[in-house]
Amino acid sequence: MLEQFMAGFGMALRLDTFLLMSAGLFGGMLVGALPGFTTLMAMAILLPISFFLDPLVGIPFLLGVYKGGIFGGSIPAILVSMPGTGAAVATSRDGYKLTQQGKSRKALDMALFSSVFGDLSSDIFTIIMIFPIAFLVMQFGPPELFAVLLLSLVIIAATSGENPVKSLIMMLLGLWLSFIGTDPLGGVERFTFGIFDLKSGIPLLPMLIGVFAIPEIAGVVMRSDGIRHLSSLVGERLSFKEFRASFKTICRSTVIGTGIGIIPGLGQVVAAMMGYSAAKNASDHPETFGEGELEGIAAAEAANNAVNGPTMVPLLTLGIPGDNVTAILLGAFVAQGLRPGPQLFEEQGATVFAILIAMVFANVLFLAIGYLSIPFFSRLVQIKTSVLIPIVIMFAFAGTFVFRSDNFDLLMLVVFGIFGLVAQAGRFDVMPMVMGFILGPPMEYAFGQTVAMGNGATMAFLFEERVGAICVLIAAPIAGIALWRRMRTVSTS
Repeated sequence: MLEQFMAGFGMALRLDTFLLMSAGLFGGMLVGALPGFTTLMAMAILLPISFFLDPLVGIPFLLGVYKGGIFGGSIPAILVSMPGTGAAVATSRDGYKLTQQGKSRKALDMALFSSVFGDLSSDIFTIIMIFPIAFLVMQFGPPELFAVLLLSLVIIAATSGENPVKSLIMMLLGLWLSFIGTDPLGGVERFTFGIFDLKSGIPLLPMLIGVFAIPEIAGVVMRSDGIRHLSSLVGERLSFKEFRASFKTICRSTVIGTGIGIIPGLGQVVAAMMGYSAAKNASDHPETFGEGELEGIAAAEAANNAVNGPTMVPLLTLGIPGDNVTAILLGAFVAQGLRPGPQLFEEQGATVFAILIAMVFANVLFLAIGYLSIPFFSRLVQIKTSVLIPIVIMFAFAGTFVFRSDNFDLLMLVVFGIFGLVAQAGRFDVMPMVMGFILGPPMEYAFGQTVAMGNGATMAFLFEERVGAICVLIAAPIAGIALWRRMRTVSTS
């Protein structure tokens, strides 16, 4: 595996990779800086572009969008108290107060430096950790893989959304949708209802854009687009002394974000809130948090950006997305012929390491582009969404069509877009459904292989495998405790 790493290092040093990563970073920051527009929307809309690029260019491009978008959300959060992403909510608590005090430049500099430090540290951690985890996963057989995927779905269903029952319903719906098409083991058509286009299953790209981008676009349209009073980018730049005073907090939040990133289903919002709370509890002056504290910005931004790298660990080794954004990344990997899972490192190890190494280099570009373009991005909050929405919708439909040039994909986009709107109105989280749809086929295939290997005695054979037994035994109490707590919360609210 060390040889693959060294080969990947050489593969990552490509000019076109760096150029497209820079474009992705700039595009992500641009979208994140627009109030109401999210990283998730940018990823969903720009996903089709990566299909026409080499994997070592297309996927780093999307990773750039991912990294840039998370930081970009802090810009409107600081300047106009309108978080560009959910992860920037904690940042807005102190950021806007600093802007009112004439320190907006210090606040944005702190957000940038904290973001880059947290992101870079977690990326290095990811590369270090991917070696032992990939080696372990490569020893997995069908029983172990089935058990791990089952455990992941149970945890996702138990911890996602506001209501665990709704999350379970959505996950089961996603599993059923994944069964539509041709049985991978028996070659029998299932749930196609006589529709020829469904024989190959529901296409992933229209589903992702439909359930994620369309509701986001509708949300921006329905929100008021009133006059935004932009405070000018004023004040001195952040000094090294001020950054050093918050360095301990940045390190703490980086550790918190890195740990949360490894666990599927949590994501940047949870990391930012936990990092902010930890900084406030550890501070000698907690009363200043929420009143314009640079340390509060450092805590939130380091934590939410530290999630970016570790989410790649379960994604690459087991094919389990950690959140909505990495679910879109999974679609990019699959479209490029890089199916994440136990065999990926055996078959495409050098390419995977090249992508991970490119993530580390992206942080250098992240720092340079962010530092030079903060004045430009700070003016974007004045652009009316009524001008941008038609362009975004055009990209959504064009991107869906050009991948396969199939009108059926446009129909699927509309269907899942309407479904996403209905789910949002009913307060159903679509994340468990997408997870069920993505993890359903590999779990079904692993289950079929497990049945064949056990000569029909599936559960007995599964429990003979140590990893399988451990995962099944862990899933039951985790699901029980999580569901019990969530149901208590729902019943008392």
